[in-house]
Amino acid sequence: MSTQSFTQAVAEAERIVREAPHARDAQGLAEGLDYLAGSIKASLHMAWAYERDFPFFVRSTGPHSKLGLDNPDALYFSAYLRDDAEYVVSGRRGTTADLSFQVLNGDYTPTSSPDSLSAFDDRAFEVAPDGSFELRFGPPRADAGPGYLTLGPGAAMLLVREVFSDWEGERPGEIRIHRADRLGVSPPPPADPERAAKRFDVAGRILVSRLRTFLVFPEWHYLKLPVNTMTEPRITPGGLATQYSSAGHYELDDDQALVVTVPRSDAPYQGFQLGSMWYVSLDYVNHQTSLTAEQARVDPDGMIRYVVSERDPGLANWVERTGHRRGYLQIRWQRLTRGLTDADGPRVEVVPFDELPERLPFHDRQRVTPKEWADRIAARQVAHARRMLG
Repeated sequence: MSTQSFTQAVAEAERIVREAPHARDAQGLAEGLDYLAGSIKASLHMAWAYERDFPFFVRSTGPHSKLGLDNPDALYFSAYLRDDAEYVVSGRRGTTADLSFQVLNGDYTPTSSPDSLSAFDDRAFEVAPDGSFELRFGPPRADAGPGYLTLGPGAAMLLVREVFSDWEGERPGEIRIHRADRLGVSPPPPADPERAAKRFDVAGRILVSRLRTFLVFPEWHYLKLPVNTMTEPRITPGGLATQYSSAGHYELDDDQALVVTVPRSDAPYQGFQLGSMWYVSLDYVNHQTSLTAEQARVDPDGMIRYVVSERDPGLANWVERTGHRRGYLQIRWQRLTRGLTDADGPRVEVVPFDELPERLPFHDRQRVTPKEWADRIAARQVAHARRMLG
């Protein structure tokens, strides 16, 4: 049976989910099984996308296949590479806040993160007045000109992020990839059944590794921090050269609120989100579990004050826990022109929920009516449907 190893991997993956410490209640297990379903989908997608000679961009991380505290504001595209071939990446720049590229030398494993061989955003190359652009990635060349990026030894994957600050107003662009010496050439048809069997086997290994990795990954970067705190801004480990992040984890009772206060940055993109103990984003389509600086209401003193709570405080910057007593916190800044310091970062305070009116400066300016809140959720649902299908 060509699928035997894959079905065994699915059974092993379900065992991993069911034995995870955060699958102890009904909500935790239900979310774990949803996470498993998305991981199965993504693993098959990535195994069948392994085409280094005839590559194409795939979106294996998204609202229905979440991974690694995925950013609710980002579209993720990836393509496989080989370091001895030349590739052409072309497209048209949309109006999003950021478009960035990262070359990795592998994938995440339960013991390590892949090295980022290079990372840059679209300020590093020429974009024509009509938004069109072309980049080339390949081995070292003596005649390499502008727009040519040398692939380091071991280069294995190109990851592209298109990040929205204004969900309603910004529009995505276009992007495509081909190997430079393969355009106009057709790949051979899949005539060997063993090829499919190998891919099912690869998909199974991706699936199990993916689950094991991101059950331990938060231990490296989050859970050793004191609870209900966030770090100062720092360059994201293994991430983009132009991205800083602040990370933390929370644990709150229903009569408590976490107030996260951070300056409104001059960075084109600044976003705050919550994540579940499965280290994935919460439902950001039907609930306000994330906010960009564009979506948030900024106080007159230039600060954004997020209120993380289970109960509805009637405030514009309420970030919903959606039943998650424990979870992760993350702020990202992208497309920076300067390094960030502690003064740019968040201040975090746990306050009694009933004391919010007295403890929050500008509390009255933050108030929203039930109708205004419903309009905010409706806007998220419509904007998501426009930019993220399937």
